[in-house]
Amino acid sequence: MESAKRVADKKDWIKGATGDWEVIIGLEVHAQVLSKAKLFSGSSAEFGGDPNAHVSTVDAAMPGMLPVINKFCVEQAVRTGLGLKAQINNYSVFDRKNYFYPDLPQGYQISQYKQPVVGEGQVLVDVDADTTVTVGIERLHLEQDAGKSLHDQHPNMSFVDLNRSGCALMEIVSRPDMRSADEAKAYVTKLRQIMRYLGTCDGNMEQGSMRADVNVSVRRPGGEFGTRCEIKNVNSIRFMGQAIEYEARRQIGILEDGGKIDQETRLFDARKGETRSMRSKEEAHDYRYFPDPDLLPLELEQAWVDGIAAALPELPDEKKSRFVKTYGLSAYDASVLVSERASADYFESVAKGRDGKLAANWVINELFGRLNKEGKTVETSPVSATQIGGIVNLIAAGTISGKIAKDVFEIIWTEGGNPADVVEARGLKQVTDTGAIEKAVDEIVAANPDKVEAARAKPNMLGWFVGQVMKSTGGKANPQAVNDILKAKLGL
Repeated sequence: MESAKRVADKKDWIKGATGDWEVIIGLEVHAQVLSKAKLFSGSSAEFGGDPNAHVSTVDAAMPGMLPVINKFCVEQAVRTGLGLKAQINNYSVFDRKNYFYPDLPQGYQISQYKQPVVGEGQVLVDVDADTTVTVGIERLHLEQDAGKSLHDQHPNMSFVDLNRSGCALMEIVSRPDMRSADEAKAYVTKLRQIMRYLGTCDGNMEQGSMRADVNVSVRRPGGEFGTRCEIKNVNSIRFMGQAIEYEARRQIGILEDGGKIDQETRLFDARKGETRSMRSKEEAHDYRYFPDPDLLPLELEQAWVDGIAAALPELPDEKKSRFVKTYGLSAYDASVLVSERASADYFESVAKGRDGKLAANWVINELFGRLNKEGKTVETSPVSATQIGGIVNLIAAGTISGKIAKDVFEIIWTEGGNPADVVEARGLKQVTDTGAIEKAVDEIVAANPDKVEAARAKPNMLGWFVGQVMKSTGGKANPQAVNDILKAKLGL
C-alpha cells in the first residue's frame, strides 16, 4: 500500500536510545452534520438545551418506533465527500452496530459498515510554507451519535442526557498517511476548513461537534508497520498533537526495553499530558454488524449527486490558487486569507479593482492583527470592507501616507465614518507640495550641520533626516519627495 511506502522527512524522525523511529498516524474524525433535525427523527439537533429536551420517541428507542432517513443529512454527507474529492457511492447500506452502553437507548448504533455512502478520496495538507502532503481518505460513512452520560451530578448515581442521541455524524476515516503530530494537526485543520466552507459541519470542537480517534504506531524508518493503539475522543487540535507526541514516545520506550506493544484503546488525560489504557482491543466484543431491517438501502440518483456537485462553493485550495494568480499574492498570504470563507470574502471585497498586495497587507496585518487583539472575528469587525477599501484608495492616490493611514484606521475603528471624510475633516492629507517639504528640509539641515557631515560620510544616516522631516510635518509629508529632496540637498 502507498501509505506504508511513504517515509517521514528526517526532521520528523524521533530519536530513541537505540536509533531513529518514525511515527505512523491515521485518524477517524467524527463530524456532526450541520442540520436542524437528527439523522432518523425530526428532533432538534441544536447544541445545548435542557437535558432530554430534544428527544423524540425514536431517539429514546421506544418500542415500535421506526427510523426515517433525513434526506438533508445524506445531502450533507455527499457534499462533504465531493469536497474531499472522494468517490460517491450511489448504493449504500445502513447497518446495526451492536453494543451496550447506558446512553445508547436502542442497544445498537445505526451506522454504515461495508457499503458506506462515500468511498476513497484525498486531501492536500499544507504542513508549513514549504511542505504539502497528500492524505488519503478511506471512507466517509453516516451514523447516529450516542447520548451523554453525566457522572458528576450525584454522589452515587449517573444521569443520561439523550439530546445528542440520534444526531447525524460523518465518520471520516483517513489512511495511515501522516508521519508527525504537525501533519495530523494540519490535516484536521484542513478537514475543518473544508467542511466549514461547505457548510456541512461547524467544526466547533469545544462543543463536541468535531472530535477524533487517533491511531498511533511506531516503526524504524521505512520498516513494517508496528502495532497501533487508538486514542479515543480527542476534542482539540492542540491536545491531539500532545497525545501523539506522548504516545509515540511511550511506544518507543517499551520497544527499546525489549517489550511489545499491546493493541488497545487509550484515553488522553489533558491535565497530565499523557495517555492511559482504557481497554484491550483483543478483549473487545464483536459488534455483530448486520443490515438494519428497518431501513432500505440508500440509492442515490446520479443526476441528484451531479446537482450537488454543480452547486459546491469554491473550496480553499482553488481559492488560494486563484488569489495567488489574480492578485499576485504569496502562497502564505493567500493561505491566511482563505483560512475562513468569511475572511476570503472580506478580502475580495477590499481587493476588487484595487492593488491586491496592498489590500492583502491591510487586511492581514492591520485588520486581522487588531481583530485578534480584541478577540473579534471578521463577522463582528467594526471596520467594514468598504472602509478598508477607502483607506487603500487614499494610500494608492498618494492622499495619505502609510503612517497616516494607520491613524485613520484607528479613528474608523473607534468612531466609524468614511475614510475620505475623516482625512478631509481632520486635515490629514499628505503634503506633496515640494516647496513646503523643501522648507522643512532646509530648517532641519541648517539646525544640524554635524549630522550633515556625518550623513555625507555615511549615507545610511539619511533615515535620521527623513524621520526629522516627517516629525516636523506631523507625518504628512510624502516620504518619497522627502527622500528625493534630502538627497539633492546633501549631495548624496
